[in-house]
Amino acid sequence: MILAVLSAAQFLLALDYSIVYVALPAIARELDLDLAAAQWVVSAYAVPFAGLLLLGGRLCDRLGAGRVFLTASLLFGAASLAGGLAGSGALLLAARGVQGLAAALLQPAILGLIGARFTGPARTRALSVWGAVGASGLAAGVVLGGLLTRYSWRWTFLVNVPVTLACAAGAAIWLLGSAPARPAPAPLARVLLSTAAAVAAALGLTLAGERGWSDPAAVAVLAGAALLGAAIVRPAARLRPPSLRAGSLAAALYMASVGSEFYVVTLMLQDRDGFAPLEAGLAFLPLAALVTVGSSLTARLVRRFGAARTLGGGFAVAAASLAWLAMAAGTGYPGGVLPGLLVSGAAHGVVYTAMFVLGARDVPAERQSSAGATMTTAQYLAGAVAVALLTLPLRTGAYAIAFWLTAAAAVAGALVALRQPQDDRGPGLAPLS
Repeated sequence: MILAVLSAAQFLLALDYSIVYVALPAIARELDLDLAAAQWVVSAYAVPFAGLLLLGGRLCDRLGAGRVFLTASLLFGAASLAGGLAGSGALLLAARGVQGLAAALLQPAILGLIGARFTGPARTRALSVWGAVGASGLAAGVVLGGLLTRYSWRWTFLVNVPVTLACAAGAAIWLLGSAPARPAPAPLARVLLSTAAAVAAALGLTLAGERGWSDPAAVAVLAGAALLGAAIVRPAARLRPPSLRAGSLAAALYMASVGSEFYVVTLMLQDRDGFAPLEAGLAFLPLAALVTVGSSLTARLVRRFGAARTLGGGFAVAAASLAWLAMAAGTGYPGGVLPGLLVSGAAHGVVYTAMFVLGARDVPAERQSSAGATMTTAQYLAGAVAVALLTLPLRTGAYAIAFWLTAAAAVAGALVALRQPQDDRGPGLAPLS
């Protein structure tokens, strides 16, 4: 039951990043938001999630992962209820921000609880479940979002409430006695810099899309984002071991490639092709199924080829499928979009799981939780910035350009992975939590 509770919470975190994709057009219409403002419905969740994740790890270390899990579950449920009842864009964005804060507490609590409650082969099995749940959560979000938006976009938020209550009840029964996972503490300055850099980048890209790249405010904000980013990248370049540095970079490029594919495809299907929200959600069912297949095959691929080759191959296949979507998506769903979704879905599952395998490869057992927090931080910060960047061509209907950008990110991910030393310890590897 402990693993079921933790898996439900992990699924919810991934689900809530993508569940609003299909609902965005309906949200924008009802709350009178343009596309540049509507993309903040995604970024307002991703930015605090990524930027405060390391701080969440510190709180788990100090207060205990079980207590933090219980509190964060209730906070996530309250924010979801507020989002579902929001009567304005400002209230909705505020609720999404609180959801992101709660997620930044939940994620390291999950990591710490898995490390504290499972050991040996049981921990390997728990980690495998975590990898499959995380990979499928993003894909399932767009499917469930389409089904719920048929009735009202508000259900994409309200659906979280019973799940969070169940997680909180499970925590009260089974998890409060858990010892803290004791992840390595992260400097508070780094946490604040990460959040500020992501907010500045997303805001600067939004201003540039609205006012033009020569607008003084856009230039100033983007320059500030670059300076803040440099302050983060410099210490990140010294991350040890090198596999953790590679895993973190791969996590960022994953979110900029197949992780952002949902955003591009759902807008294309609804805004260009006239799909209803339910039709758009059902159109993602093949991708969701292939994500699960790809994730389940990753452990076998890693045992045979090693983590770096598996990750590089997954990124290469993802790049090819995204390039296909850039060239053939205009031919319609059956002959253009569907083949790309099938191939990219399988690649998505492989990349998601293999990037954590690679990042954890040389990390000592006592640092596994902090390593996972570092990679997840890179993942969601990149996701927030990628959505803001992709909004620029999408505002003019340039879907091919958006797909080419995601394909370029996948190529970069393949190069990062294939430059890493190969590992011959495949049978002992498992996805990191």
